[in-house]
Parts: sequence; structure tokens; C-alpha cells
Amino acid sequence: MEPIKINNYTKSKSRTNTSSFVANVFSLMFTALIISGISAVWFASDEMKNYIISSEERLTTFGWISTLAPLGLVMMIGFGFNKYSVKFLLGIFILYSTLTGISLSTIFAIYSISSIATTFFISALTFGIMALTGYTTKTDLTKMGSLLMMGVVGIVVASIVNMFIGSPLMDYIISIIGVLVFTGLTAYDVQKIKKIGIQIDQGSETAQKMMVLGALTLYLDFINLFLMLLRLFGNRD
Repeated sequence: MEPIKINNYTKSKSRTNTSSFVANVFSLMFTALIISGISAVWFASDEMKNYIISSEERLTTFGWISTLAPLGLVMMIGFGFNKYSVKFLLGIFILYSTLTGISLSTIFAIYSISSIATTFFISALTFGIMALTGYTTKTDLTKMGSLLMMGVVGIVVASIVNMFIGSPLMDYIISIIGVLVFTGLTAYDVQKIKKIGIQIDQGSETAQKMMVLGALTLYLDFINLFLMLLRLFGNRD
């Protein structure tokens, strides 16, 4: 009977470590969302919005920086994952969430506050349901994840093309597909993070780095889901 007790103890400890890892990823992701929310509301105020949008209703230099720089920061995290320290990666993530929040402040000039709040609530509810699904399901979502990543590439390409075409119908279709893709990615990414939590050496520097990367992944899922839903259902001022 003794080996069975040891085995049960090991399994219980493994589940605890995995739950702790996933919880830390979500805590970091929620912290980033709070930072983005504060930045967005602050730069949407009358005192700060002129730093982002000029009197000609165009993005200022700082507005363009806050819009384009996050892409570069994501690439830094991806390419410098093994080279950078945990603190440096965390700093990049905080800077990324701040600049993303600043760039998102422009939605307050386009959509009503009530529709932004409603869409955020719907996004949070949808994200929560799919995150729980990804964490609890026994189905392997790996194949679905590959298809969803292809969908992300398709969305990016279609969005770039539509920047030149300016088709409202195409924008509507992209938004619908985007909601489906990022809803599915939420479940897939949470399951992937759970698997990492099971396999990784808890407390190691690699585990801490993976927490940052996991939080960034879920952050991107939520932000993109929110923006796609806002484009579909947001009431314009």
C-alpha cells in the first residue's frame, strides 16, 4: 500500500504545481489588462488625448509609436526569450501592455462608453468560459490550434488588404471570423499552458519566463477578441 500512497502524493503535488503555474499566468495577464485599461482611460481624457490624436483627427507621432511599437516588443519577447532575463522580459511585457492601452484610447473617440463597457463584459464572459473549457477538457486541441493559427494569418493578410480596399462587408466578415478564431484560441492556449505547467520544472527561471510568455499569449487572445466584438457590436458616437 505504501507505493500507492507515494504515487497519490506525487500526483496531488503535480496537480497543485500545475494549478499554481496556471494561476500565476492568469494573474500576470490580468495585471497587464489593468495596466492597459488605466492607460486607455487616462489617454482618452481631454487633457491627454491630444498626445494621440491631432486637431486634424490624425494620429500624432506618439500615437503612431504607441500603435506600432507593441509589435516590435512582441517580437523582442519571442526572439529574445532564451537570451533575456525574467525581469527584462517582464519589463517588456509591462511596457507592451502600457503602449497597447494608450493605442486603445482611440476607441473612446469612435464608440460610446456604454457599448465599450458592454462589449468588454461580453468578451470577459466569453474568454472565461473558453478558458475553463480549455483547462478542463480531455480532448486534445492541438490540431484545432494549428487551424486557428492559420486563421490568424488569414485575418492579418485580409486586414492589410482591406486597408487599401476599404470594404465594410469585408471588415464585417473579418470581424466574425476573428471572433471565432480568438474564441477557439483561448481554449487552445489555456490547454497548452496547462500542459507546460505539468511538464516544466516549477520555480526554475524557464518556468518564470514561460509564465510571462503565457500571460502575453492570453492577453493577446483577450484583446483581439474584445476588438473583434467591438467592431461587430459597438455603437459609434
